[in-house]
Amino acid sequence: MKKTSEQKLKVLVTGGAGYIGSHTVVALQQHGFRVIVIDNLFNSHAGVIDRIGEITGVKPEFHEFDLVDTDKTDSFFASNADLAGIIHFAAYKAVGESMENPLMYYRNNLVSLMNILEGMRNYKVANLVFSSSCTVYGQPDELPVKETSPVKEALSVYGNTKQMSEEILRFSVGAYGIKTIALRYFNPVGAHESALIGELPRGVPNNLAPFITQTAIGRRDRLSVFGSDYNTPDGTPIRDYIHVVDLAEAHVVAVNRMIGNKTKSDYEIFNLGTGKGYSVLEAIRSFEKVSGQKLPYKFVGRRSGDIEQVWADTSYANRELGWKAEKDLDDMMRSAWKWEQALAKGNK
Repeated sequence: MKKTSEQKLKVLVTGGAGYIGSHTVVALQQHGFRVIVIDNLFNSHAGVIDRIGEITGVKPEFHEFDLVDTDKTDSFFASNADLAGIIHFAAYKAVGESMENPLMYYRNNLVSLMNILEGMRNYKVANLVFSSSCTVYGQPDELPVKETSPVKEALSVYGNTKQMSEEILRFSVGAYGIKTIALRYFNPVGAHESALIGELPRGVPNNLAPFITQTAIGRRDRLSVFGSDYNTPDGTPIRDYIHVVDLAEAHVVAVNRMIGNKTKSDYEIFNLGTGKGYSVLEAIRSFEKVSGQKLPYKFVGRRSGDIEQVWADTSYANRELGWKAEKDLDDMMRSAWKWEQALAKGNK
């Protein structure tokens, strides 16, 4: 017998109108979950909720407020104590901005997490998937990075908030009986195949892919490549790019792992990437190949907080979660370009 919507397990997705969050909401709904979204729309758009509904046939329940607001967060939990799990994306995420305004990042990223944990503690919600980041590793001594690699001094305020969040989680799990899976992901790229949702940052993009596509579509005069003198084969930084749809599926796997009591400890950590590193110039060449567009770019100085090179050892996540990234860099760039073209036609 098919479950009714009332019988479906409820999952809260904070930041669910954002880039990674919206793709994860789609994946959760397609796997039969009832999804509730909280988002303050600081770096996202309310129309995303409607477009999720277009993709899945189900418009998720949406609450617009800031999780830094303790009273509103508590009120939400009081009405939703039957949550099967929470995926916590809601955070500021721009490396450069975090260096310019550190207190804004510490206040938002840490207080929102603590309010979520307080709600889980008070209303007996057991399962949390936390959106962490490869930035917790700083500049690694050895590559690829494993989950057991040292967490080094953060090179950015953003990375430091993720390190501090993981420490808060590590101690809270034991004290409050909360199960947590921290997913340390690398560099999400691409968009949903429908081109109805994708990455749409405020102002000038901080991430490479939207800067590339906005330049190609004519919204930017040229792409700025931050640094040409790194100790890499072509002098530009190297990253492990992962398709956002692959990333979204990993969050569904993590939720099911906790609900099914398959975790091996109350606090687990997994790297999510492809296990391959690509330079900025390699990403540009991939985009030019799949789009047929010649991309104007210029080299500028290094950006504060940027890491030289990092990519993941994904063997533990592949083995333990039974999950593996399926899409390659060309797939990522192709879908990102399709999304940018849809935006240019008025799909906002």
